[in-house]
Amino acid sequence: MSKEKPGIIRRFFRLLGGVFSLIRWLLNAVIAIVMVVLIINLFAQDAKPLPEKAALTLVPSGTLVEQRTFADPITQLMEQSSPYDAETPIHDLIESLDTAKNDKRVTALVLDLNHLQQAGLSKLQEVGQALERFRASGKPVIAYADTYDQSRYYLASFADEVYLNPMGGVLITGFGYYGTYLQEALDKLHINFHIFRAGTYKSAVEPFTRNSMSNAARENAASWLNDLWAAYTARVEQLRDLPPGFVERYVAELPESLATAGGDLARLALNKGLVDHLATRTELTEKLKSRVGVIDNDYAHIDHKTYLSHLRLPTLQPGKQTQPAIGVIVANGNIVDGPQPEGTIGSETLSNLLQRAREDSSLKALVLRIDSPGGSAFASEVIRNEISETQKIMPVYVSMGSMAASGGYWIAAGANQIWATPTTLTGSIGVFGLVPTFENSLEKLGIHSDGIGTTSIADMNRLDRPLSPQAAQILQLSVDNIYNRFLSLVAQGRESTIQSIEQVAEGRVWTGQQALERGLVDALGTLQDTIEGAAKAQNLEHWQVKHISRPLTFQEQFLKQLAGSAVSLPRWLGTDAWHRKLMNLLPTGEFAELISADARDPHNLYLKCLSCVAP
Repeated sequence: MSKEKPGIIRRFFRLLGGVFSLIRWLLNAVIAIVMVVLIINLFAQDAKPLPEKAALTLVPSGTLVEQRTFADPITQLMEQSSPYDAETPIHDLIESLDTAKNDKRVTALVLDLNHLQQAGLSKLQEVGQALERFRASGKPVIAYADTYDQSRYYLASFADEVYLNPMGGVLITGFGYYGTYLQEALDKLHINFHIFRAGTYKSAVEPFTRNSMSNAARENAASWLNDLWAAYTARVEQLRDLPPGFVERYVAELPESLATAGGDLARLALNKGLVDHLATRTELTEKLKSRVGVIDNDYAHIDHKTYLSHLRLPTLQPGKQTQPAIGVIVANGNIVDGPQPEGTIGSETLSNLLQRAREDSSLKALVLRIDSPGGSAFASEVIRNEISETQKIMPVYVSMGSMAASGGYWIAAGANQIWATPTTLTGSIGVFGLVPTFENSLEKLGIHSDGIGTTSIADMNRLDRPLSPQAAQILQLSVDNIYNRFLSLVAQGRESTIQSIEQVAEGRVWTGQQALERGLVDALGTLQDTIEGAAKAQNLEHWQVKHISRPLTFQEQFLKQLAGSAVSLPRWLGTDAWHRKLMNLLPTGEFAELISADARDPHNLYLKCLSCVAP
């Protein structure tokens, strides 16, 4: 008698079990492969030796930053879609250049600028100074890009030779600041913004109260924009041996000049002396082969990231650990309360780093590198207090990056010395408060708020009710109080008077050069200049630099390494670009940034320069 066949339901579940077993096996296989890749990456990525003779290829990509923004490694693993980093720390570039200038293995420098997307002028200047130091070694510097915007071209101007793709061009447009103004839209939506501010030039609130820029804001923006533009054009003209005013005329006459060149931007750039050669990628590679040699059928080179990985291999350096040290802490991003990852200045996180610095007996001075437009008034004061405590143990020097404005200046004001670059944006000594209420919007929808409170301000924190006159008075008095505190602490830190500081306050933004002339900073220079100045002030002949940063947990280190070793899943699926396109459709995020849970000040009071941009 034949064996009875299983029923259809049993066969279905048996099939389903087999599918799940296959999926489980595949997942285990993927995990095993990833682990193998990770182990290989951990132990073998630096095994390949550096070539005996080669060019160093500097490949800045994405945005030039002081410090990489922290991203959850799992998110990185899911979202990576490019072989080039979204952010490039400028100090990686500077370290590579300053080491390579004396490295006999490095015979030339190739600047590959195709992947640089955004950079503040202050950061470009710091990298440019490192390029000058490298060039002084006598080794040739060659720059190349398929097309140059003004950030790329600024760095290219430091090269001995500038190459451009025949299909490209040099597009210099000048600097500008343009905001989105929402008053009419807010009126149509029946949203009431209650604004409280101290400082005539404190224009951060204007997008919510106007449809256009105020005369005061326009006057102040024109001042610092013109200073930055003058610094840019003068430096490019000097480096490229162009007559004064050339860049201004090139931009103004571009339509006519381009018409004469038949619309060929590359030929126009060559004719005007902005570039030295036109060459395709293949032609450039062949030229480089003939100049620096050939390795693996390409010109002999090593990219700066690989070069750095070799430089940073652990080596035994006798006596270095006993040398006195200058500590460096980077404070980069918006200032908010509580613990925050890299890319945001969290009051608790930065306070912990300052406490660690105080506990390090090898530190003779501390340099705080600030690159911030400000943020929460409360968080700024928490940080300033920790800096004051640190000064009881060692002197604290501030090095300003592209900007250290408003709350960024609040935390800097009491430092032993303040250094800025000529094009740093700083000042913005002013305060504002911002409270939206939606009672009229809700009323249009038929939604009403009613109730009873024991006092006239019991509903002060409700956004569905009108802001009472008493609540408005409380907020304005709080803003005035914070502004007076701001003036007082700046006057004390700068050894000046409140009356003198008032003359340069009122929310005005200054460049580093303007701030030096007005006594808001002590010296102009880079981070390296600040470190050397601190060491000299402490009479140190030999010292080491100690970077103090948030230690990663084991899980973060593991997942970060994994993210750097794996292939992006969205790139396989082709789904990595849709959300970027969607984000481009959204309006400016200034208000959303202010009211987000992480960015909120406990008292809705902000020391922030929303108009500060790094052209």
